[in-house]
Amino acid sequence: MTRGRGIRANLPQFALLIGINALVGALVGQERSLIPLLAEGGFGLASGFATSLFLVTFGLAKAPSNLIAGLLAERFGPRRVLIAGWLVGVPVPLLLMWAPSWGW
Repeated sequence: MTRGRGIRANLPQFALLIGINALVGALVGQERSLIPLLAEGGFGLASGFATSLFLVTFGLAKAPSNLIAGLLAERFGPRRVLIAGWLVGVPVPLLLMWAPSWGW
């Protein structure tokens, strides 16, 4: 099956991409406003420290993860790697909600 080129020919995938980008943008906006408040009120950390800690750990985790995910996608296929990533990532917000302390 061949697919046409352009947005119109790939509209469902393009719409999904737009939706996912909107959700990621909303998450980043919440992270920048809510994580410092949560760190200060719930865990007694300075808000600037919490924001820096979040960004640094995110960058240190994401860079090697992208390299590994690329290698795995070449070996097993991108769909399987994406599904495995979702299965690992979906429980994370629940773990954060129920964390008894910041260092847990």
